[in-house]
Amino acid sequence: MRKALSYILPALILVAVLALQYNFPIQIESFRAKVFDVFQMIKPRVYQNTPVRIIDIDDESLDKIGQWPWPRTILAKLVSRLAAGGASVIAFDGVFPESDRTSPENMLSLWGEGTTNELLRTQLGMIPDHDKVFAEAIAKIPVVLAFGLTNEPLSKIPTPKAGFLEHGSGKDQAIDYLEPVLKGAVVNLPILEKEARGNGCFNMGQEWDQIVRRVPSLFRLNDTLYPSLILETLRVFQKASTYKITLAGASGETSFGEKTGLVKIKVGLFEFPTDAHGRIWLYDTGYKPTRFIPAWKVLSDDAILKDMKGKILFIGASAMALKDLRAMPLNPRASGVEVHAQVVEQTLLGDHLRRPDWAEGAEFSYLALLGLLLILILPSAGAIRCALIGLAAIAFAFGLSWWAFTRWHLLTDPVFPSLVILLIYLTSSFINFLRTEAERSQIRGAFSRYLSPALVEKLAKNPKQLKLGGEMRIMTFLFMDIRNFTGIAEKLTPEELTRFMNRFLTPMTDIILQRGGTIDKYMGDCIMAFWNAPFEDKGHALHACQSALAMQKFLRATPGFENIRIGIGINTGNACVGNMGSEQRFDYTVLGDHVNLASRIESLSKNYGLTTVVGQNTVSETQGFATLEIDLIRVKGKTKPVKIFALLGDAGLESQPLFREVRGHFEKMLASYRAERWDEAEKSLENCRHITLPDIDLGVLYELYVSRILSYKINPPVPNWDGVTIAQSK
Repeated sequence: MRKALSYILPALILVAVLALQYNFPIQIESFRAKVFDVFQMIKPRVYQNTPVRIIDIDDESLDKIGQWPWPRTILAKLVSRLAAGGASVIAFDGVFPESDRTSPENMLSLWGEGTTNELLRTQLGMIPDHDKVFAEAIAKIPVVLAFGLTNEPLSKIPTPKAGFLEHGSGKDQAIDYLEPVLKGAVVNLPILEKEARGNGCFNMGQEWDQIVRRVPSLFRLNDTLYPSLILETLRVFQKASTYKITLAGASGETSFGEKTGLVKIKVGLFEFPTDAHGRIWLYDTGYKPTRFIPAWKVLSDDAILKDMKGKILFIGASAMALKDLRAMPLNPRASGVEVHAQVVEQTLLGDHLRRPDWAEGAEFSYLALLGLLLILILPSAGAIRCALIGLAAIAFAFGLSWWAFTRWHLLTDPVFPSLVILLIYLTSSFINFLRTEAERSQIRGAFSRYLSPALVEKLAKNPKQLKLGGEMRIMTFLFMDIRNFTGIAEKLTPEELTRFMNRFLTPMTDIILQRGGTIDKYMGDCIMAFWNAPFEDKGHALHACQSALAMQKFLRATPGFENIRIGIGINTGNACVGNMGSEQRFDYTVLGDHVNLASRIESLSKNYGLTTVVGQNTVSETQGFATLEIDLIRVKGKTKPVKIFALLGDAGLESQPLFREVRGHFEKMLASYRAERWDEAEKSLENCRHITLPDIDLGVLYELYVSRILSYKINPPVPNWDGVTIAQSK
């Protein structure tokens, strides 16, 4: 169940996040937009010298010409001078809904009927109307006027100058995807609107944070479709008459059966990629002074007019007092007319940003696949690998999005994939943490009876050091029990026996644990322990021998235990270690012939009158101990004999001359004994018995060989006897 949770919970998170993408699109899109801004900051559109310029009504122009609005005669002069310079099209980023207040007729109305200077009134009446002068100037050159749309119902509507041709699927119409539905318009004077070649809406779309990133190309006034000032300017520039709108599902467009809205708009030779609502992504260059020409210079400097030939000119205001300022991705205080100019620039260059209608579907599929991949990978990865995989996946999401932006100018979302990755990573990491803590708790509980607290904690921190399924290792095994335990137990009550065993087993256990041993089990008065599992211990034989000597020393030095005698058997060899048992109950234990040999050696130790007997493999693995070869035995069920040794002390005893002399005589005795030279064996044994070692009694061992020699003198061994003793006991 715990393992299944590692997959189920992240999968639920993935489903929830994917559902969030469709239920809260505005919030998600706001995050995307910020990232797309950063992309443009890092790699803005490269400004190139296109025929697009802005005739700027800047602060200096207001100082030189006068406050806004200027008389229409000045605007007429401005248009006429631009026409004389050879401008291809002029677009006004402003609306002229009322007659010029400085026109003679308007000035006369201000004086009233009681004015006595009739001559002055007559002369003013002979001056042409300013709006008429402006209209005449407009008629001489392609001019595009602008109108504004509003939510307030108004009676006037703009005059359309071009038609629309739509390519879609069935009854799908572009107007259904335009938002919002506007109800009124602020339009130009009819005299001006009539003479203009184009009429476009100058409304500008803003995002939730008031930054202009996408510019509407089409607008809906009730049930009528209108072009933007940008589209109308390009149409007039090319002398085109119709806009061609392509919707998803049209011929040649892949929609996968979905009606997702607008795809692109074509005007003349130029094509705009749009989003579903007909908006064009602005690819910002930032502020470029070359783009702007002050209006006062056009009115006063004939040299300026030489650069007007073939130009697309937008007349707009950057003056602070006119407050036509917009925030753009690379310029927080840009003039509104600059937005129109930049979109026309990128259209002429074919340098558009694109977010295709299939982008969200592709991102959804990408999210689902990436999320499922992470759900499958992360549960089996460790904490560091999880973090690395999560960071790599986020880097991949951003890298893929950046690559698509720089290579094809595609806007793909790196934010939501990163959010999915982060949530799945956090969820998987939290589950892994809980699982790890559960494993540590289980390990602490399972091994607290066998290992020292320090080793248990070490194993809990790194459970991978433990192979619970079982493995083969070279290990050292120790068996220890109390001699004549039955006699001791008979003299004690059950309560006294319990206290005695606790007092005895606790220090013996501490000695083993302090030297890195693992307690396998307690069997009555017997302790079974091993080294080199679950942790690797290169000095496992050494530590087992040190434990045996420490046990003897403790008993000799501890009041109440000085008369307790123990037997210890130690052997080293290959064994299988791991959790063994049944599904209902198992123990961490060892199995193998070398384990059995250690148990046999412990049983045989009392026959030799020795406390500790070790196998030949253990002696081969250690140095610095006082050991003495005592026999060559063949245990029941085995054909190969093994040498066994008495472990008598540490390096201090091993270096003493008396011990080395005893060992020399005893080794000669064994050689003579195995060669059936009984007299020489007796002599060597006698030499041993004349040497006394402090705190070491080998009397039982000597008597054992005296008895064997006498027996073989009377009853010689079988022919080809190999000197091996058959160990009958188990």
